[in-house]
Amino acid sequence: MAKRDYYEILGVDKNASQDDIKKSYRKIAIKYHPDKNPGDKDAEEHFKEAAEAYEVLSNPDKRAQYDRFGHSGMRGGGFSGGGMSMEDIFSQFGDIFGGSAFESFFGGGGGTRRQGRRGTNLRIKLKLTLDEIANGTEKKIKVKRHVLADGVSFKNCPTCNGTGQVRKVVNTMLGQMVSASTCHSCHGSGKTIDKKPAGVDNTGLAQKEEIISIRIPAGVADGMQLSMSGKGNMGPGGGHPGDLLIIIEEIENDLLKRDGNNIIYDLHISFVDAALGSSHEVPTLDGKVKIKVDPGTQSGKILRLRGKGIKDIDGFGRGDQMIYVNVWTPKNLSIEEKNILESLRESKNFKPAPGKNEKGFFERMKEFF
Repeated sequence: MAKRDYYEILGVDKNASQDDIKKSYRKIAIKYHPDKNPGDKDAEEHFKEAAEAYEVLSNPDKRAQYDRFGHSGMRGGGFSGGGMSMEDIFSQFGDIFGGSAFESFFGGGGGTRRQGRRGTNLRIKLKLTLDEIANGTEKKIKVKRHVLADGVSFKNCPTCNGTGQVRKVVNTMLGQMVSASTCHSCHGSGKTIDKKPAGVDNTGLAQKEEIISIRIPAGVADGMQLSMSGKGNMGPGGGHPGDLLIIIEEIENDLLKRDGNNIIYDLHISFVDAALGSSHEVPTLDGKVKIKVDPGTQSGKILRLRGKGIKDIDGFGRGDQMIYVNVWTPKNLSIEEKNILESLRESKNFKPAPGKNEKGFFERMKEFF
């Protein structure tokens, strides 16, 4: 079943501000919150669907990627987008569920679910050959990320009692007014460090080099950004880790060029081969194949090898390989070669003239424009 458009899910247009997106998501989250709809699987799916949409549209990088490539830009093994658990939702978007009105409605659920601030994202560039892009691949890369140091433990912040917010009650002419602000002691994480080894700061984090396996789906494009959920830096106070953003860079191939899902190859043949016909061996993504050039082939003719292109990232088949025939004219001729060609100059078969099935230059240009 095809996924719904993220903007449609949140009920906003593509030019919506971040504030509008946040307000709309909060409204939907309140409507389908599991505490309000106990045991309702349909409401739970709507709740997760809205969280998935908000995860993308609230992040400028992911939103730009989605606007450019749609759901295709969000996919890949282990990548975010779909399958979010309730723990993920509340740990990442706990601030959305904050505020006295929301907490009182759901019995304080928003604050008690807070598990530290979310960590920052990591960005890497990954260079891929045309073969790897065409068929998909798996890469193992080294990444330096901040993780929870060994021996570190946390406790609830005594200032905010683990909520990450402090509230003040002010008496006014209209009665008591409650205001909430980020806790100055834990900076909103809800946790303070309890035990830490030497050399670890108050965040409890240490830099560690890890080898991460990344599965790249077939059909990715140069500039496309994939997001691997939870593989970024861990947040202070043991907060949910950020994402690992993988930006695809395509290594230029010396022989084959990409045009969408199609592959382009320039075949250069001699005048004699074009006139008499010939066979040629050409490279493809699957190895070399032999093709036949018919007698009388004109320069600019395009031959098609079906299914020899790049796999579509959405699984809709595979592109073709287009072979552009270029007739090569020699510049240096021997006296004997010149004499042979001179003898053919006046032959009617060597005088170009538009036939009834051929169109002149200006007619072709009219069609082009």
